[in-house]
Amino acid sequence: MARFSNLRRQEIFEELTKEPLDLFIIGGGITGAGIALDAVTRGLRTGLVEMQDFAAGTSSRSTKLVHGGLRYLKQFEVKMVAEVGKERAIVYENGPHVTTPEWMMLPFHKGGTFGPFTSNIGLRVYDFLAGVKKSERRTMLSASEAMEREPLIKKDELRGAGYYVEYKTDDARLTLEVMKKAAEQGAHAINYTKVTEFIYDKEGKVSGAVIEDLTTGEQQEVYAKKIVNAAGPWVDTLREKDGSKKGKTLQLTKGVHLVFDGETFPLTQAIYFDTPDGRMVFAIPREGKTYVGTTDTAYEGDIAHPVMTVEDRDYIIEAINYMFPEVGITADDVESSWAGLRPLIGEEGKDPGEISRKDEIFVSDSGLISMAGGKLTGYRKMAISAVDLVVKQLKEEEGVLYSSSETLHMPISGGDVGGSKGFEKFKQEKVNEGTALGLTGEEAASLVDTYGSNVERVFAMYTDLQNETAEAGIEPLVFAQLRYAIDEELIYKPVDFFVRRTGALFFHINWVREHKDNVIDYLAKTFNYTNEQKTEYTEELDQLLNEAVHPVA
Repeated sequence: MARFSNLRRQEIFEELTKEPLDLFIIGGGITGAGIALDAVTRGLRTGLVEMQDFAAGTSSRSTKLVHGGLRYLKQFEVKMVAEVGKERAIVYENGPHVTTPEWMMLPFHKGGTFGPFTSNIGLRVYDFLAGVKKSERRTMLSASEAMEREPLIKKDELRGAGYYVEYKTDDARLTLEVMKKAAEQGAHAINYTKVTEFIYDKEGKVSGAVIEDLTTGEQQEVYAKKIVNAAGPWVDTLREKDGSKKGKTLQLTKGVHLVFDGETFPLTQAIYFDTPDGRMVFAIPREGKTYVGTTDTAYEGDIAHPVMTVEDRDYIIEAINYMFPEVGITADDVESSWAGLRPLIGEEGKDPGEISRKDEIFVSDSGLISMAGGKLTGYRKMAISAVDLVVKQLKEEEGVLYSSSETLHMPISGGDVGGSKGFEKFKQEKVNEGTALGLTGEEAASLVDTYGSNVERVFAMYTDLQNETAEAGIEPLVFAQLRYAIDEELIYKPVDFFVRRTGALFFHINWVREHKDNVIDYLAKTFNYTNEQKTEYTEELDQLLNEAVHPVA
């Protein structure tokens, strides 16, 4: 039975519009998803719309780290380091299938940003502020120990390295698992639905919104006691609609990452390194690939469609060849890439890399609540702040009492695996189940890492849908993932599946090229695309495939 599915699209709209909501959220990135989960579990009747797909903006285009904020020590953001460092441990415990520890090496060279003394002190302070558990506290490596861990790093004037733990994640799937949990708890969420205008009562207070289903063009009205604008890079666009864009505003910056095949760039150890201009860059091995980023440049282009430029690509390649001179990376080695925007709160006279990642809440005269800034790691705390404000207002206005946040120890969707301690045992059991079904150990392990405790549904589809698989002409494993995405993860377009449900366009681009035609045909049949829709969605995927490899001038 389809649950969180666009096969139920009309039903979800009816739930959104049939009676006023307590809280209506605009934006389906990690911030909106977190707010929806926090609100619905406190008992608020909650709805959410997303103009694109969930996590299509910033929340699928980060460095894919739930990190503790070491870089913010350089900016003396002590409180932020303490908060996000502790928060990442909670994110890990609530969804260990989608967030995992990754030892990171911070090499220091003569004349570089970091030296042995400052790194030692900085990492020790970081451990203390972030509440890092004993087994993950930093150690310091000699130059020879650093080279032993990663032979590719620059040897000239290497003085040693710091060694500490970051947490890697699939940012889009983290967002999706939070959104699915919110939906399981009763939130009504739908993608490809745009707010075209706000509705106000006779006192001038915002009381609803006109929403447009971008798949059909149909418009409806949603009414709510409170409305939260969690639209990421579009926060100021909605503030403009509300006539309240004043005071602090967003400053968008762009970050680009490049992906290389592991044979071309055989990195074995994640590295956080400084570039000749003093910026810090990550190089991280993942799924047989190595990805490197990020840039940090002011952005004023199309918010919905940031792209890699030649300048972006060349900057990262230059940084790679500075720190890994023996690899000899060239532009021809780029296998894929992604570009994303950071919606930062502007600060006069500061370069993009110096602007704080703090989050803030703006409340307009109409009552529109806007959440701006923030980080992937801190999504749960941001949600608590937003919902605390909402319930405080509802208590003052209506005398209604709601509970405090309940998400501290709440597993996200797929996270019912016994926490971080239980996950390895759970994974081994499920890998054994998967291999008994005919999957390879690697295939089964990848599915468990992707879906966590929901993997049983994918296994069931793998075994139960053999006739449909043959009819669709799609490989059984691909078909099981596709069918799960249709029934349980609200996909509608091919890009939803290939970019955000699987991450394949970034890390397995040839897999996308191999399967895209059959997947598009199946989606067109399932969702009754018009000929125009099928053409448009095919061209959209082809454009992303092209842009992943070919930068614009």
